[in-house]
Amino acid sequence: MKKLLSALLMLISLNIASAQSNKPEENRFPVRGFHLDLRIQVMTMDALKKFALKLKESGMNTLVMEWEGTYPYEKHPMIPNRYAYTKEEIVSFIKYCNSLGIDVIPLQQSFGHVEYILRNERYKSIREDQKDYSQVCPLETKGDSALFTDLYKELALTHTSKYIHIGGDETYLLGHDEKCRLKAEQEGKSKLYTDYIKMLCNIIIKLGKRPVLWADIALKYPEAIKSLPKGTVFIDWNYGWDMSRFGDHQKLMESGFEIWGSPSLRSSPDNYNLTQWEKHFKNIRDFIPVSEKLGYKGMIMTSWSTSGIYSTVFESSTDIADLYSIRHVYPLSGFNILFDAFKEGVNSKQPLNIDDFIQKYCKDHFGFNQAQSISFWTALKTAPYEIKQGEVAAPTAMSIQQLLDSNRMAVKALYALKPIKNQEEYEHFKLMADIRNYYLQYQVIEKQVNDTTFNDTEKPVVIEKLKTLLASSEGLNTRFNALNKGFLNASDIAYENEVRNIKVINLYNRLARKK
Repeated sequence: MKKLLSALLMLISLNIASAQSNKPEENRFPVRGFHLDLRIQVMTMDALKKFALKLKESGMNTLVMEWEGTYPYEKHPMIPNRYAYTKEEIVSFIKYCNSLGIDVIPLQQSFGHVEYILRNERYKSIREDQKDYSQVCPLETKGDSALFTDLYKELALTHTSKYIHIGGDETYLLGHDEKCRLKAEQEGKSKLYTDYIKMLCNIIIKLGKRPVLWADIALKYPEAIKSLPKGTVFIDWNYGWDMSRFGDHQKLMESGFEIWGSPSLRSSPDNYNLTQWEKHFKNIRDFIPVSEKLGYKGMIMTSWSTSGIYSTVFESSTDIADLYSIRHVYPLSGFNILFDAFKEGVNSKQPLNIDDFIQKYCKDHFGFNQAQSISFWTALKTAPYEIKQGEVAAPTAMSIQQLLDSNRMAVKALYALKPIKNQEEYEHFKLMADIRNYYLQYQVIEKQVNDTTFNDTEKPVVIEKLKTLLASSEGLNTRFNALNKGFLNASDIAYENEVRNIKVINLYNRLARKK
């Protein structure tokens, strides 16, 4: 009997051990997700739902939605733009995400990056500056801000998340106007920041939610933020730079707040003409392990379609006619490879091995062998340099023509590879390389016409070059339309094509005297 009991106990013990070994290991980041920037390049609702499903299938549980002008605010009808979703669409989307186990956190910028709100005369009294509409004056919103109380209440009614993200990053105009300057001199800029942020946080808390905000200013003033509500969550965004760029992370951790980390899939200096692929892969490889070591509780991948900086068009010295976003990046539709790299980085215990990941991705997605994968990766990271004021920003001297020649080699390598599956995904890489080629050809021409020796006798040749270039842009536009149909709105696609070609068109019209 004793032997039987002993054997039974051993069997139970083995079963328990087996169950424990088969139990999925708890993820080191309880919050894992993605941030969608809808300031420009507004995704269709079908595309949003497909993306949410992709998050679910990748082991993610959070989606931070920076709705900006796409949220249909009812009490403030001047805020929604032409691409705004309906309230029914928002509710349906959040219900769908909830069914997938995806928490949708709304992000409503409430301090800086609010040009799209402050552009309207209705809000002129709360501007920090009457020409730069980017920031709210923290001293013009005593007590509970009526505007942001309204906005947060509407968001709280449609979003089931326990969080609301209030933004709070890059408040470069702190202490700019006279009242704020005097307060900053007396009490410090950090007091200006924390008093206003505290007011916003308290609005969120009264709604039964937890406030979330970007951590760059908190890193700058770690002592000052201790007065903020303890339930506040900070997101530390780092896109591949030195960890001490904004401040001391250890002091931020010692403040007792919950911290999430945030790398980026698209960020400056990326634009239509340049994607710094290797920088983003390294950002994923390096920042996620550091965040884990620091004790961060979440990891949110950002994806910026624009820098959030706008060019203002005035119809007079004081009245604004329009705003244009300064930087446009290739749509998110072309970045599946970096999405999967982030998934790998978050879900694996080890730092991302970039070369191994690239080879596996290319094999699984395109059917490439090792040599083909290496060729693909080499093409992606070839000469990833900006052109600034007619000069190539490279570590060693390089002309624009040399940069163009390097890119042509990359284009040739991409075209030589023939994927046996997922051809449409691969077409995005080819199109991005061709767009860069188009841009660099234009830059060679622009460099020529800006030379002090350029004169009217050279104009006919340059005009023909520009004419040929513009003709080639039609093919790029057609391909862009085809690859992004259903992902972006049709009018948005047309606008993106216009933005991408505007410099070439303008120079051609100037030199050819097109009326």
